[in-house]
Amino acid sequence: MATIEKRVSKDGKVTYRVKIRLRGFPPESASFSRKTDAKKWAQDVESAIRDGRYFKTTEARKYTVADMIDRYIRDVLPTKPRSERDQKRQLKWWKTEIGDYTLADATPALIAEYRDKLARGTTKRGGTRSPSTVNRYLAALSHAFTVAMKEWGWLDDNPMRKVSKPKEPRGRVRFLTDDERKNLLEVCRAHKNPALYTIVVLALSTGARQGEILNLRWKDVDLARGMIVLEETKNGERRAIPLQGHALDLVKEMHKDRRTDTDLLFPSSKDPEKPLNIQNIWKSALSTAGITDFRFHDLRHSAASYLAMGGASLAEIADVLGHKTLQMVKRYAHLSEQHTASVVASMNERIFGDEQA
Repeated sequence: MATIEKRVSKDGKVTYRVKIRLRGFPPESASFSRKTDAKKWAQDVESAIRDGRYFKTTEARKYTVADMIDRYIRDVLPTKPRSERDQKRQLKWWKTEIGDYTLADATPALIAEYRDKLARGTTKRGGTRSPSTVNRYLAALSHAFTVAMKEWGWLDDNPMRKVSKPKEPRGRVRFLTDDERKNLLEVCRAHKNPALYTIVVLALSTGARQGEILNLRWKDVDLARGMIVLEETKNGERRAIPLQGHALDLVKEMHKDRRTDTDLLFPSSKDPEKPLNIQNIWKSALSTAGITDFRFHDLRHSAASYLAMGGASLAEIADVLGHKTLQMVKRYAHLSEQHTASVVASMNERIFGDEQA
């Protein structure tokens, strides 16, 4: 027999507590923000219990979402230094919203409700959260559930499997035109800080991220082979990037006059053990060059776009940029259409040339 009790918290939040008591079975309980969800859960669980299909563990009733998040932040996040700060903030949002619920009560319906609240909410800057931002919040919580399920034995399944993710728009592709590239390079070359020109050339020629370039150390650069080896990347994997042509020449010149008090290629003038902060000089260079709606990360898009227009395959572009899948580089597919057409034309000429009139 199921009973539903309405509860109102101090801040006015309404929840419905369901209790199920069937002879011969341990009592079950769960909380929901909507009465209709509470009724449906009660019906489903009563039916599953009677049919022998209900196997909720006692662990899932013992621990709360807050318990799971606290342990995850303490034990797991320190092993993910590159994403620790952002994921800690995301998980704390979930803890504030649903931390009081037991893991047994953290149903897909509950999580979906707060997913929608997250999407409707505003950021500190007054803007709305994008679908990609919402998905990062969901991913952080999902991994916590996965660890709690697989390693801690706190629940039988990850409820996030049944929570759909907002559809993200296709990533923007903003790359420098030939004239923009020429203007920008001229401005950077004439800048009072000579490092800016080399940094921009490296970004355009390698597709490396800003952080990857600014944190480069001489031990990462193999001038003899013309190669940069990135030990720490965004996806956590070691990556080798070819260093060729003009970029290689610039780095060789830098090496002749390298500083002896630091191993960084681009150290800060104030602290040689910290990388150079280029935010202000980068904005100044864009303004002087007359380039608008352009971010440093778009230099990476520019490099990928040039590769695509030069005939590189999506797999080759993904390899250069360090993407694990082709999904992220499909945005450049249309730029290589002309190359693809020529490849198909060549194939047809080779196998059907004698058949043509």
